[in-house]
Parts: sequence; structure tokens; C-alpha cells
Amino acid sequence: MNYDELRIETTFENGSLIPAKYTGYGENISPEFKLENLSPNTKSLVIILEDLSHPIKNFTHWVAWNIGANSIIPEDVGSREDIIQGIAYGFHKYAGPKPPVAKKHNYQFTIYALDTILDLSPNHTKKRLLRAMSGHILQKGTIAGYFQKARRL
Repeated sequence: MNYDELRIETTFENGSLIPAKYTGYGENISPEFKLENLSPNTKSLVIILEDLSHPIKNFTHWVAWNIGANSIIPEDVGSREDIIQGIAYGFHKYAGPKPPVAKKHNYQFTIYALDTILDLSPNHTKKRLLRAMSGHILQKGTIAGYFQKARRL
């Protein structure tokens, strides 16, 4: 499908280093996202965080849905009770980047604008979420970054 692009800004530039605060080596909270060009028909937002460098292709770190249709997704949205977080990385919460020490991994946040609120329990994975979103996606945008924990000398 061809969606209108959802432009995303966050605390790091696309393709640059993700601040440690947002990783498993830091505070492990999700960054704030500013959305430009958000469709007025948006009813909810979905976020998927994937590790593009993991041996398991596009390893999922976080899936969250039914996020309010606002142009700003606040920092640490994963701690809020009003969104649903599915199963990713073995948890129902944000699990930020945490590659092995001295290994650089690339990560991608994908945000979807939907024309509905999803009726899914938190016991679902990315695969089931994507299936439920089918036919409801108004827009999609991505922002990528990398993280590498330095080896202690």
C-alpha cells in the first residue's frame, strides 16, 4: 500500500546515535516523538521498535498501540496505563536498545496513524498487531538510529 508519509522528529537525528537514556544501558524509557503532517482522521497511533542488526531479522523490542492521536507522543509513553503494550522482547513494556558490549546495532522506530482504535489484548505480538492494523493505516513514518556500548578499558 502507498500511505501518506508521517514525518517524525525525536531527540536524535535520523541515522544517528540514540542517546543512552533511551537504551537498556540508561533509563530505558521511550523518547518523545513529534509528528508532522498527522492526518486529522487519525484515531490512534501505533509504535514498533525493531533491532535491524539482530540475528533474528527485525527483532521486535517494543509494540504499543491505542496511543492518543496527538502530534506529540510524550517521553516514556510506555509507562502510561492508557496504552496497550503487546509482547515484545519477552515483556509488555518498552525495552530499549541493548546490543552486546562493543557491538553496533541499528534500530528503527515505526509509527503508524490508524483510523480506528484496536480491540486487541496485550497478549498479542507484532505479527497479530500488523494483521489487525490491515486496512486501517492512514500514515506511516520511520526514524532510525544506532547504539553501541563502549567496551570498558
